[in-house]
Amino acid sequence: MALLRTIDATTEPVTTAEAKTHLRVTSATDDVYIAALVKACRQMAENELQRSLITQTWEKTLDEFPDAITLPYPPIASVLTLKYLEPVAGVSTTLNAASYTVDVKSEPGWIVPAYGYDWPTIWDSINAVTVTYTAGWSTAADVPAAIKAWILLQVGHLYENREATMPGVSITPLPFISALLDPYRVVTF
Repeated sequence: MALLRTIDATTEPVTTAEAKTHLRVTSATDDVYIAALVKACRQMAENELQRSLITQTWEKTLDEFPDAITLPYPPIASVLTLKYLEPVAGVSTTLNAASYTVDVKSEPGWIVPAYGYDWPTIWDSINAVTVTYTAGWSTAADVPAAIKAWILLQVGHLYENREATMPGVSITPLPFISALLDPYRVVTF
């Protein structure tokens, strides 16, 4: 199984202006740097949470059809295509959306055959099944405030501490910072 983000978010949950307000920066000198920090911290949050924060496109490949196909990095917005290699010549074929059901409410989401359908027989090959889907909240306004606060705190830390280490200085993170993300972590069993 492979999972690849094919299209990253085109906006961020925190704007450069919001980050500058948090940092108390009034000049435009560091705007590009601050925007890069916001993106990096959004990606850190997504990795930490195992969740997409802003709409992005993912591609999951499998060697065969399992009973249910899990869709990591929720919230799932939609399945764009479900393709498989047909068994005669190994040609990529798009499965009709009416033949499967997508659960976008569960986290992670998942896909199962629709009532009365079975998964098709496939070509015996690696990466024989490919699901392309979108995940993430559609606007920055939909991203929970606690996640945005965590991103701003991380941006502030990286902006003020531009080196990986500081000789003779001990930095202890505040204990509540990690707790900001706890309600939004995706837990799989």
